[in-house]
Amino acid sequence: MRPVLYAVAFAVAIASVCVTQPENLSRRTLTFAQRVSYQRAIEDVYWRHSIWPKERSDPKPSLDAVFPRAQLETKVQDYLRDSQMLGDHWQKPITAEQLQAEMNRMARDTKRPGVLRELFQALGNDPVVIAECLARPILAERLVREFKSRSSSPQLAGKANREAITNLWPSALRTIAHGAADPPGVAYTLPEISAPLGCTEDAWTPTTLTNAPSARWIHTAVWTGSEMIVWGGSDQTSNYTNTGGRYSPATDSWTATSTTNAPSDRPYHIAVCTGSQMTPDPRYSHTAVWTGSEMIVWGGFIDGFIVNTGGRYNPSTDSWTATSTTGAPDRRFDHTAVWTDSEMIVWGGSNESVGQLFTGGRYNPAADSWTATNTADPPSRRQAHTAVWTGSEMIVWGGCSGIPCTNILDTGGRYNPNNTWRATSTINAPSARYSHTAVWTGSEMIVWGGGGIVDTGGRYNPATDSWTATSTTNAPSARYSHTAVWTGSEMIVWGGNDGSHVTNTGGRYCAQSGVTPTPTPSPTATATPTATPTPRPSPTPRVAPTPRVRPTPPPRP
Repeated sequence: MRPVLYAVAFAVAIASVCVTQPENLSRRTLTFAQRVSYQRAIEDVYWRHSIWPKERSDPKPSLDAVFPRAQLETKVQDYLRDSQMLGDHWQKPITAEQLQAEMNRMARDTKRPGVLRELFQALGNDPVVIAECLARPILAERLVREFKSRSSSPQLAGKANREAITNLWPSALRTIAHGAADPPGVAYTLPEISAPLGCTEDAWTPTTLTNAPSARWIHTAVWTGSEMIVWGGSDQTSNYTNTGGRYSPATDSWTATSTTNAPSDRPYHIAVCTGSQMTPDPRYSHTAVWTGSEMIVWGGFIDGFIVNTGGRYNPSTDSWTATSTTGAPDRRFDHTAVWTDSEMIVWGGSNESVGQLFTGGRYNPAADSWTATNTADPPSRRQAHTAVWTGSEMIVWGGCSGIPCTNILDTGGRYNPNNTWRATSTINAPSARYSHTAVWTGSEMIVWGGGGIVDTGGRYNPATDSWTATSTTNAPSARYSHTAVWTGSEMIVWGGNDGSHVTNTGGRYCAQSGVTPTPTPSPTATATPTATPTPRPSPTPRVAPTPRVRPTPPPRP
């Protein structure tokens, strides 16, 4: 029987085992089965907040359909293994004081107090359960990562392998089965959750660096409804990576993405939020949109050749269907694409025979057919620009033109599917830039950063055709080829290149203040030792377009 199956079976057999303690000391242990149950409660909160594209005709599935019990068990096994390794290998078992401090940090630093309250409530507002099942996984992964980065053991280099850890520390299996108990005399208290009145309009706050992914640029990021997931890209020395991280504003914490069965290392890729999966694609400098049931990728480079081909990926059937090339736009890269609820609109970009383009096409997946966009009064030729869909128009902005691409642009255009263009205002527009980001908030397009290299931005209101500058106070450092996602109230910027260095810093920009907070649950009475701190040592939308860099000062990898 495989080790993990043995662990689960053994857990059932001894679920009620508890170490005998003096009668005057109260003790509680959490069995493996209880931990799995609490893990499901945590995932249920996150799943409720997960975005389900409104374009999808099928209803949002239940948590059990997308998160089977085996996956819950694996999560629990992973954080118990991490805890065991801290004690067995580094003689640094997690203490109850550390777990209390981690709970306090989450409550103090949370960026989504309403969601954190839901998590606390899902765990019964029980400080023991919160310490063990919410704080421990975050803390254990962070500490293991810190120790591994300083470890000289070749077996621990890189991201720890689940099976390798089990082989190195067989006692981890016993811990997984039993669940371990606190030392006597330890008590936890439920911390008060901060209750800010929403975020502060036009203000920046930094994202935490603790346990953040390594510095990178030309990566991707998606917003799931509860987390920002970043993946891939290139580091300072032009090494590509297939690692990533998940940032939870509720707990203000990062956790690493798995590298098991991950796509190969790559830059310039695209990611989209499918509602349940993030699915990168092998070609690069292409675009991808999510239709509600399929991901459509188009254009870019394949084996060094610029193409005008594409494919439709259905994650339900794990199958691809080629897009028609009849009437398709010219081959291109560094273009943009948006989804309108019925069509994909491709525009701009560059190829080797024409240079920058001002043409585009509208692809209808129902008919597998293309229609050219109007070439009357479009924005000027460009690449490395951005595009957003407002619900009624596509807005393109910025980019560069020329060979090389040295003419940096501060202009844009609004394309109506009735096949008409009109220019965006240049009054108070941000400075010219390329390889920047743009997100749509529901009423404004927010542009930020980009080649130049700048830390400025602007908010464009199509209703008034007007621009308002974004604040630079406490803004992240100037950068390009970063990513940005919209959470519903804030834009989160992360990663990129500042012209000299690749960074793993970021910032959260508030563009929708006044969120009404949920009342904080009243702290319960102090609990006596009930968590399982460290096991005893034996003798872990659509995407804002990933910017494409062409003429930047530091050479692109």
